[in-house]
Amino acid sequence: MLELQVSSTKFLHVVLPTVSNVANIAVPAGEATAPVEEAKAPEKTAFTVKLEKYNADAKTKIIREMKNILPGTNLVEAKKFVESVPKTIKENVTKEEAEKIKKTLEGLGATT
Repeated sequence: MLELQVSSTKFLHVVLPTVSNVANIAVPAGEATAPVEEAKAPEKTAFTVKLEKYNADAKTKIIREMKNILPGTNLVEAKKFVESVPKTIKENVTKEEAEKIKKTLEGLGATT
């Protein structure tokens, strides 16, 4: 990689406008550093859905929906689950599934 020193940039500042149609550019006061590209965070692929709180008027609807969301859960277990909020509903689910659960529960009056 070719590195320019301050003396070289001053020379280019004088010569370059006469050689090409480059507009005057400011001469850096010191050594310039190349901009560092920000590392993008890897996209999250596994999500956790939590039931934080719920509207008391919608409790029965939320209990029924929790029975559907959690396989192998009966109504009594779903009721205990809902009454013990905040609680994790599902872990390591896809973004689509997490959004679907969140949308359904929020539509019923829950906060996820």
